[in-house]
Parts: sequence; structure tokens; C-alpha cells
Amino acid sequence: MTNIKALRAVSLGAAVAAALSSGVATAEVTANAGIFSNYIWRGVTQTSDQAAGQGGIDWSGGPGFYAGTWLSNVDFDGTGSGYEMDVYGGWGGEAGGFGWDLGVITYQYPVDPGSNFTEVYATGSIVGLTAGVWYTVDKASGITDPNGKDDDIYLYGAYDFTAKDIDYSIYIGNYSIDADPNADYTHYGASIGKGGFSFAVDKNDIDDTPTDNTADNVRFTVGYSVDFEL
Repeated sequence: MTNIKALRAVSLGAAVAAALSSGVATAEVTANAGIFSNYIWRGVTQTSDQAAGQGGIDWSGGPGFYAGTWLSNVDFDGTGSGYEMDVYGGWGGEAGGFGWDLGVITYQYPVDPGSNFTEVYATGSIVGLTAGVWYTVDKASGITDPNGKDDDIYLYGAYDFTAKDIDYSIYIGNYSIDADPNADYTHYGASIGKGGFSFAVDKNDIDDTPTDNTADNVRFTVGYSVDFEL
């Protein structure tokens, strides 16, 4: 399995938003579900360019704490088997127009546990601009070199805005792989969304290999997702 996986902020963003709007004495449970023509994570397809069904459940409680889980089918080798289960928790807040989010997320692959890994993250946002860093604190043996290097770093930046009831996002990310500097790459893209429907275009600069000359292809993704309270 590849050790590079695309920023999936749907569940995390929903959880943080709910946490920020909830009071100290209140708690809220929400869910989300969606279908997408591709699963792009940090600029890389996780489903061999096939469709993905995804969904999650989030809990939020004051002041600003949240936790949740999220699932998607994955396919790294063309066999069509396997799924990803994320479990995360954190704390977010806002003051003077500046928002922040601190947390931990673990990516679990029950069919391929040698690919499991865990990150801690921190993000900040103001006037539509968001920046964040994710740091790998643990990787299973399947994606770690003999020296046990876990210290991958992912940097992300985005500008999000809404115009005429349409949501727009422009983003860029850089992934530094500690075990193999030659695997480092940058990706960028843009998306639009309205009423649950979304359309995104993504590109990365991953070098071709003798067995894969499609990793850096431009990819277009369409999808539909819904959020609801439980």
C-alpha cells in the first residue's frame, strides 16, 4: 500500500463547527454520508480512480471539544478490497475572528493493518484563509522503514469563500516523507460546492515510475454529501 493518502476535512470541519456553536452544557451528535466519483486524499487517489462511498459520525460538546469516526472504501492495488476507518478527537475555538483546531487522528485499515498510522494536527484560520500542519507520530511496520522513521510532515493552505450561494476553495499541500525524501511531493487544486453537490480538480507533482505513470494526472471528482443530526 502507498504511504501517501487526500486531505479529508469534511467530518473534521463539521465537528469543529458544531463544537464551536455548542454551549458548555450541551452536546450534539451529527452524521454525514456521501458518494464520490473518486477518493482524493492529499492529491492522491485512494481508490485507483474508482468511486467511493463515505460516511461518519461526530460528537461535539462545550467548550469546543469534539470526537468522531469516518469510513470509506479504498483500493490501493486494483483488487477492489479494503476500507479506511478514521478516529479523531480535538479541541477548537475562535477569538477575534481567528479560529484554531488542535487534535489527533488515526487512520486504520482493518484489511491491511500494516498501513495504519496516526497524526497530530494544528490548524488556524482567519478571513477565509486556513493553514495547518499534520505530524506523523506512529506508523505500522508496513509503511515504515527499518529505522522506524515516523516523522512525516504535511503542510496545507487554503482560501475558502462563498459567492452567490456557491462555496469555493483553492488549496495547496506539501507532504514530506521522512523515510524516503524522494517520495516528497506537492499537490494543489480547487473545488466548488452547492447544496451538497461538489466538483473538484486536483493535481500533484509525483514522479512517474516504471509501474505507474498516472500518479500525477489531473483528476476531476464529483460528489454529493449530506449532513444530519442524530
